[in-house]
Amino acid sequence: MDYRAAFQISAAGMDAERLRLDVTALNLANMNTTSKTEAGAFRPMQVVTQLKGVNFEGVMQAEGAMLGLPQASVVPTNAQPRFVHDPSHPHADASGMVAYPGVQHANEMVRMVNALRSYEANVAAASATRAMAAKALEIGAGQ
Repeated sequence: MDYRAAFQISAAGMDAERLRLDVTALNLANMNTTSKTEAGAFRPMQVVTQLKGVNFEGVMQAEGAMLGLPQASVVPTNAQPRFVHDPSHPHADASGMVAYPGVQHANEMVRMVNALRSYEANVAAASATRAMAAKALEIGAGQ
């Protein structure tokens, strides 16, 4: 029996969720940063996942177990900056407004918990696969 596909699928899921957690941490770490120019300002990021390599020919082949591998990429969001009136801030504009990245703290915390739970689910799937493989070896050793 070959359990590699199940391990690869779980590993791909763990990689995607680890990236999601990394991006969430990056957004939270930069939520109170400012810049004198809009071009230098931090733009919140998000992780977009999609199925890797799915096409009709692949679906028709026997290797259908590997069709569900997630492929993750990081893209900037379209979040508008939040403005705070602080005329004494060195990055304040002429009207005393300071632009901060449009990071929503509550949303990022929800993403973090979701990534953690999804990561844990992938670990559980890998652990179950390992247990199944160990049981198969026990059966084989008993003969």
